[in-house]
Amino acid sequence: METVSARHISKKDLLLERLRGGRHLSGQQRVSLTLLLCGPAFLAQLASVLLQFIDASMVGSLGANPAASIGLIATSTWLFGGFSYAICQGFSVQVAHLVGSNDFRGARQVLREGLSSCLGLSLIMAAIGVIISPVLPYWLGGSPEIAGEASEYFFIFSLSVPFMQVMWLCSTMLQCSGNMKLPSILEVVMCFLDVIFNFFLIFPERDIQLFGMELTVPGAGMGVKGAALGTCLAMAITAALMLWFTLIKSPILSLRGESGSFKPSRKVLKNAIGISGPICLQNIAMRGAYIAGTVIVAPLGPIALAANNLAIIAESVCYTPGYGLADAATTLVGQSIGAERQNLAKSFSRITMALGMGMMTLLGALLFFMAPQIMSLLCDDPDIISLGSYVLRIEAFAETMYAASIVAYGCCVGAGDTTIPSILNLSSMWIVRIGLAVWLTPKIGLAGYWIPMCIELNVRGILFLFHIRGKGWINKNFAR
Repeated sequence: METVSARHISKKDLLLERLRGGRHLSGQQRVSLTLLLCGPAFLAQLASVLLQFIDASMVGSLGANPAASIGLIATSTWLFGGFSYAICQGFSVQVAHLVGSNDFRGARQVLREGLSSCLGLSLIMAAIGVIISPVLPYWLGGSPEIAGEASEYFFIFSLSVPFMQVMWLCSTMLQCSGNMKLPSILEVVMCFLDVIFNFFLIFPERDIQLFGMELTVPGAGMGVKGAALGTCLAMAITAALMLWFTLIKSPILSLRGESGSFKPSRKVLKNAIGISGPICLQNIAMRGAYIAGTVIVAPLGPIALAANNLAIIAESVCYTPGYGLADAATTLVGQSIGAERQNLAKSFSRITMALGMGMMTLLGALLFFMAPQIMSLLCDDPDIISLGSYVLRIEAFAETMYAASIVAYGCCVGAGDTTIPSILNLSSMWIVRIGLAVWLTPKIGLAGYWIPMCIELNVRGILFLFHIRGKGWINKNFAR
């Protein structure tokens, strides 16, 4: 059994050692540990949202058509991104269980095998993206005036998939080992890099006023292509940093001075497929539903398409506490199960869900009252701002139950329970949301897509509340 060096040990690490060592954690200590983990995870999620805001606002300043071109293929980028993240979960959950049982050497072996497996799959996804990029916008119903730029954006995005895969694998591995802070810091760094690259790549050379002086700022004037390239470069640099910290600096996961095989073993792959398989199938179907939503909205025209995409980005601010707590829940539940402390895992599920629902309820209220101001940060077209604000106020009534589904899903992933939660997500999305949207959108416009979304997220939250109250989801342990 290995232990982490006690030198400079933090309160968070002390509490995690108590968890792994089978020692008692009071209610106050459990809440404290949850907050210590979810704080950096929240920051990481916020950085991810800011990354979307940066691209959207900079491109949105170029006009409705560039904004619509990114909006057209946004759901397809989510499909690739979600698939990449799902693959990472199959390996990182095993690491959480092994770390929970103090088997750090076993966790490092899973890391090796995860790296080689994920990198190979990401290269396949990148090739697929490059091949379909010329025709994808037309498959999605895009008009000729936006299809060209959409195709260029997706082509460059596809080239960045291996970087994204490595970055997320290292991030989830560090999180499941208990290190939430470092991935969060690096994702913030990625946002700053994206701003810098976008500033020079999207816009042409121009004169600006700074402290009373007129300066000429160089620029590539690449527009939509510049936004994609800027994100790609920022992601590549972040992936390299994340990989270095994981393999060299992590006290639990560092491979320095230790030999081991990078060849995937049958046991680790079987465990990964058991965890990631349902998530990947869910991602394909869920992102497929988002793509179907784009097809439903696209006939409404560029204004509705741009408003839809920008409103989704604006609403994502509300998600950040939920997804941050879901990441924390995956780590806490996973390590608790690895330590054979199922009751503690259930306790952490209740704590994280209560916090998530409370935080997202408050943000939902803020979204309702400040929708126009939030939309104006992303675009200066009054028609897009007006329509986007209208649908955001509809969605504000879904945030509480959406939080329940997000955090509960994170708890289930930590336990290795992914099949039933995937079924709940898919049934809710395809039957409720898409079924109602197909009927309502042609009748009442963009609101006809967002009203079903609001109804569906409430239904999904209720389903997850019932599932998490049962016992079956906790009886999982893939790492042993």
